[in-house]
This record gives sequence, structure tokens and C-alpha cells, in this order.
Amino acid sequence: MSDTITADLVDLDLSADTKEAAARALAERMAARGRVTDLEGFLADVAAREAQMPTGLDGGIGIPHCRSAHVTEPTLAFGRSAAGIDFGAPDGPADLVFLIAAPAGADDAHLTLLSALARRLMNTGFTDALRAATDAEHAAALIRGEETAPGGPEAAPVDTGADEGEADSEDTAPDDSVAAPAAASAGAATGPTDGDRPFRIVAVTSCPTGIAHTYMAAESLENAGREAGVEIVVETQGSAGFTRLDPALIAAADGVILAHDVPVRDKQRFAGKPTVDTGVKAAVNRPAALITEVRDKAARGETTEAAPASTPVERAGADGEGYGTLLRRWLMSGVSYMVPFVAAGGLLIALGFAIGGYEINEAPSVMDHFVWTQADSWGALLFQIGGVAFGFLVPVLAGYIAYGMADRPGLVPGFVGGAISLTINAGFLGGLAAGLIAGGVVLAIQKVNIPAALRGIMPVVVIPLISSAVVGFLMFVVIGKPIAEAQKGMTDWLAGLTGANAVLLGALLGLMMCFDLGGPVNKVAYTFATAGIAVADPGDSAMKVMAAVMAAGMVPPLAMALATTVRGRLFNHAERENGKAAWVLGASFISEGAIPFAAADPLRVIPASMAGGAVTGALSMASGATLRAPHGGIFVVPLIGNPLLYLVAIAAGVGVTTALVIVLKGLRGTTDPAGPATGEDTAPAPAAGGAGTSKETVAAQP
Repeated sequence: MSDTITADLVDLDLSADTKEAAARALAERMAARGRVTDLEGFLADVAAREAQMPTGLDGGIGIPHCRSAHVTEPTLAFGRSAAGIDFGAPDGPADLVFLIAAPAGADDAHLTLLSALARRLMNTGFTDALRAATDAEHAAALIRGEETAPGGPEAAPVDTGADEGEADSEDTAPDDSVAAPAAASAGAATGPTDGDRPFRIVAVTSCPTGIAHTYMAAESLENAGREAGVEIVVETQGSAGFTRLDPALIAAADGVILAHDVPVRDKQRFAGKPTVDTGVKAAVNRPAALITEVRDKAARGETTEAAPASTPVERAGADGEGYGTLLRRWLMSGVSYMVPFVAAGGLLIALGFAIGGYEINEAPSVMDHFVWTQADSWGALLFQIGGVAFGFLVPVLAGYIAYGMADRPGLVPGFVGGAISLTINAGFLGGLAAGLIAGGVVLAIQKVNIPAALRGIMPVVVIPLISSAVVGFLMFVVIGKPIAEAQKGMTDWLAGLTGANAVLLGALLGLMMCFDLGGPVNKVAYTFATAGIAVADPGDSAMKVMAAVMAAGMVPPLAMALATTVRGRLFNHAERENGKAAWVLGASFISEGAIPFAAADPLRVIPASMAGGAVTGALSMASGATLRAPHGGIFVVPLIGNPLLYLVAIAAGVGVTTALVIVLKGLRGTTDPAGPATGEDTAPAPAAGGAGTSKETVAAQP
């Protein structure tokens, strides 16, 4: 922190009487040293941050801070007021004022040091030493950590890491708040060993700027946890990124504290736990009360709602570190953001055809011709809106693949590469390649040692400029044409499928849709189908593939619902309740409705589902059923070509899966209607909508 604060940035006789005047006095010192380029613009940013939430803290501390484009490098100024200045703290005015200025694109190393200061402010020995300091150089040295405050050990600067998984992937050192305490981590990994173990809490802290309150709240919670005799591990979602809490810690935790003023990332990880959800300042000012509150909730058995179900395959691989797991995560990041565009655009286009007929794709622009009383005009409007939505598919796919790899800096080159893919007719294959290339280029640039003077403009100017140029060059000149040829070859092959080949493709897609019930293999089949119809004028074969994929995806939940209805004695109470919900989920083309059954009994449910899905996919292709909408289940039957035969294909697959599940479970024996079967081969099903079990758990079931 030697260059972050110097004696010139310290005012031990701060004469300001308002927080605005205090910020101006300290900011003028920054401007005089070239740290702030536009004083008024910077002060406006400080005021905007102050308006979001007061920055006064208990103990006589004011910590105004902001990110600003008018800051050249991370800087800290300190002022000490004899009269005190009101920063909105509950216990009165602040006599210690810290103004933290971070560039809009501040690098992680400096933000880590600033966060270390925020933690040290919770140390009374540190603040007492600042109040007793007699000269500016001594105060600056205390803040830099070069001198130890009397009266207690001083916390060393903390390194903060970032590994945001699907959303953030900033490469920095691990956060000590996640790695410590070691005893908590070790205990959580093995689970409770006796009834006397300490109460375990996991927490997340975050504030709008992620510089000060995020880390102060973490320090405050950890201190209060030690005093209360509980084990607490905090994930700080700050500006320097964050290291994801170990799933074993979360699983073993007795309670959760979420102290935040911005949305908690990946909040679903904490579902099903006793949870206190509050603002970040509450964790700074009354951490002991929060710990007591979460303990009381745990004692009463109050928990949050279960997270949406996910597949055993996804849960098992979510925290793996192998390249294959990372690649799948990156690709799924792009697909997950693309699917809403597919659904909205596809349904709008399908409704346009339903209202205006199949010649509606030749209608003129509704900007030039729109008659309020004509159905054709409304059909053309829906069709053209859907076409615009479809135009985003490949750029969104590429952009969010790059985002999954490199966080926000990957968005610009990813979107640019995806748009180029459309321009050169490289389609979805080009989008996949562009996203991976964009993410890789950004990660490579971020590893280059950059001069301090350029760090502030790296994420805003340098990285987007260089990465977009590299991705554009590669897509236009090097790999674009071969990928476009491959895309054309795949399209021509699909269009040429007839007879037995089409039926076999339908069976294969049906197997894939039912293999992992919404997992990666399922998404590959679904993406293949949507890629075929995501054009202005899809071929008949592409629409047949889309119909087969949706039909097969409806089979598992509908079959589980039917099986629990006709042979309820083979299922425990929780499974029978899940079966009621599976009727609606299956009819809506939500394959995940079968996950509770697959998680509890995978070796019976998954093969049976795959058999039924293959039958449905093959029959759908053989019947020539077509579908222009990429989603909707039975609610888009009016938009399906040959709807009667399509429904017959679904019914046949449901019948096959139901029969196989009943036979296989019948060989195992009858389940006690009051609860789970007592046989060793039965596992309790998760509650409806609950999370799937891990692959290790699933694999252990016979």
C-alpha cells in the first residue's frame, strides 16, 4: 500500500464540518498529486455512492468511497477531525475519515489492499493508534501496515481471490475468509462427529462498490463468531472477485447469513438452510445479533425454500477443476443465456405463422405496412419481432461463453465474434468457436504485466480493443470460412435425412434428451434442434428434429407422474407428491420434473426414461410431425404439423417408460406408503423442486 497513501494524503487537523466538505478537502489532496483528474466529477461520484447508503460506522469512523473514471490509480486519503463529522453512523459523528478512490477499472491487487484496510478498521487497537498519531508520516505508516498498532496484533493485508465459476473468473489469490478458519473447513468436510461440535455458519457479504463494507462486514462477523464460540466462514463478494465457498462447508453448515446490498451471486447454493438475509451494515454494526438470529432460526427449524432442481450430472461436476468440466461450464453459460431468446423468438414466430399463415415470412416490414384490423398484419408483426429476437442467438451464445470464461471483459469480443459468425454464415458452430476464442484471448491479455499507468483503462479500452481485433481477424480471415463450410454441411445433411436415417436420428435425440434430464447431454440435443430452426426460413427436416426433441423431453416427467398414479405403492410418500407436480412439468416440456425420481433411483428410472424417449423421438420423426416453436409442450400443439400423430408418439413413449419403471421397481419390492422403503436399494426422493443429489450419491444407489 506504499503508493496508495502517503503523508501528503493525510490531514490530522481536518477542519470540515460536513461530510461533503470533508470529502472535498481530502479529494483536493488527491487532485494535487495527480490521483484525481476532475475534482468535481469525482466528488459527484462520491456523493452518488453516499446516496446509496451512509458510510458512517460505529466507533467514530467515516469511510466514503467510490469507483470513478476520474481516478488514475487506487488512492486513500485520511483525515482526523477534532469536532467530528456526521456520516450517518448510529453512534454519532466520525472523527476518523478515510476517503477511498478506485478507478473504474481498478486492478485486483490494489483493491485487495484497500479491502485489507477495511478489515483493519474493525481492530480497536488500530483506530486508537490513529487517534494518537502525532504526525502525518506516522499515520500513513500505520495505515500502510508498516508500523504495528500498540495494544494488539494487527491484521496483515489480506489477499482476495476470485473464482466466480459460471459468472466471474478473475484470477487472483484465494480469500482468507474462505480458507479460514481451518478448523471450520476441516470439520465441515467430515460433518459433525458428536453432539458437542460448535454451531457452523457460512456467510456472504457484499456492498455496491465491493471495496469497504464488504470486507468490514466479514471481519465483524468473524470476530463475533469467535466470541460466540461458533465456526463461521465468510465469502466476500467484493471488487477483487470472490472465491466460492467449498460445497462441503455449505452442506455442513447449520445456518447462513447473507449480508448484502447487491444481489448475492449463486444464492441458490444456500437453499434449504436456516438463513438470515439482511443489509451489509447490519453485519458491521450488530454481528452478534445476526448470529443469535440464525441460531434461533435453526432451533425452530426455519429454512429457506429449496432451490430449483438440477441434474445429478450437473451437481457432481459443478466444482470440478478438470478442463472437460470447465469447458462444459463455459458452454452451458452461453446456452443458458441463449435459451430465453430461443423460446421468446421461436414462440413469436410460431404465433406469427398461426395467425398469418405460412406465407407470412414474405410480408413487408410492418413499419411500411400495418393495418390494425387485419390479422395478417398482427401475424407479420409477431413474426418480425421473433426474427429480431432470433438474430441475437449466436451473439448471445458467443458473448456469454466468453463471459463464463473471462467475466465482463469477455462480453465485447464474444458478442463481436458472434455477430461476425452470422455475417459469414458460420451459424452456431461459429458462435461456439468465437465465444471460446474470445474468452481465451481475454484471459491471455489479463496475464500480461501491464504498467500501472494503464491499469485503469485496461477493462474499458485496452482489453475490448485488442480482444475484438484478434477475434475479428481470426473469424474473418482464418477459421471463419472452414466453420461456415462445416455449418453448411451439417445443414445439408440434416435436410437430406429421410426414411430410416431420420428415424434413427429421432431415436438418438430421444436418448440424449432423457439421459441427464436437463443436463449437458440434454442441452446438446436441444441446442442442435434450436440451431436448425433459428433461421428465417427453416427446412422441413429441421422442424421435424425440433418436434422430436420436445416430444422426447416431455416423456420422463409424464411417465413418472403416470407411474406414481397407477402403482403408488411402489413409491414413497415424497415421490408420490413429486408425481403430482410432474404432470404439469412434463406437459410444459420441463424434463427436470423427473429429477427427484432419477436422483433417488437412477439405475431404474434413467434407462426406462431413455427407452421411452427413444421410442417417442423415432415415432415423431417417422410421423413427419413438425414444430416451429422451440418450447411450450402441449400448449403449442396447435402449431404442430400432424398434431394427432405427435401426441400418439408422446403417449407411446410415456407408456414404455411407465411400464419399464413399474416392472423394474416391482422386482425390488413394495415401498411402505408411509415413507421410504426399508430395503437397501431405496433412497428418499428430494422434495418437489429440490436440488438433485450429487453424482457420488446417485452412483451409490443400486
